[in-house]
Amino acid sequence: MGPLISVLIGVYNGEPYLREAIDSVFAQSYRPLELVVVDDGSTDGSADVARSYRDDVVFGQQENQGNGSARNHAVRLASGDLFAFMDADDISPPDRLELQWAALETDPDLDVVFGHAREFVSPELTAEQRATVRAPAADPAPWISANLMLVRRESFERVGPFSEELRVGVTVDWCARARDAGLQSAMLPQVVLERRIHLTNNGIRERESKSQYVHVLKAALDRRRALAQDAP
Repeated sequence: MGPLISVLIGVYNGEPYLREAIDSVFAQSYRPLELVVVDDGSTDGSADVARSYRDDVVFGQQENQGNGSARNHAVRLASGDLFAFMDADDISPPDRLELQWAALETDPDLDVVFGHAREFVSPELTAEQRATVRAPAADPAPWISANLMLVRRESFERVGPFSEELRVGVTVDWCARARDAGLQSAMLPQVVLERRIHLTNNGIRERESKSQYVHVLKAALDRRRALAQDAP
């Protein structure tokens, strides 16, 4: 038996999709695992969906503070030796955790494992609605993103928590800091996440905050310049 993996989901108004995301976690071939869901001030029935699983889900709730804050709240509630993150509208294939743990177990020097993501348009969208969202990528693609990584707890702590100031670019910021901290990563050729495209993806909700990507990239460049100056 392997170490306990904590799967961490932050949700904001994700009621239509949250149950499918949760069920995909419990369908994992890997054990032992725990699922932590943090409701980020939803105004729909997301909290009720999470609570319906009773003791099977570690549940937390907070006022709306953004995805980074919800993920950090989930980390504080987690008991696992490894963290796997998911968004509330995504689906994890049944072998995701088994594949990712096998890679970490094989190479003790690895800190984090990513994989490929396959995109799909949410099936409830009408033809008219489908025309308003971008088409999914034709083929699965390698993706360096928090919502399809498995990371050792101590490696996550080396990088530190997700930004709570950003509304977009939270994952880009964390992954840039992970690289600067020297984390060793691997990219699996298998699909480890099914990414849903729908009308309320976070990038759509947070259009007004997209200028924050510039600040994320500038901060990454500033860190790398500082590291270069400190190098012997």
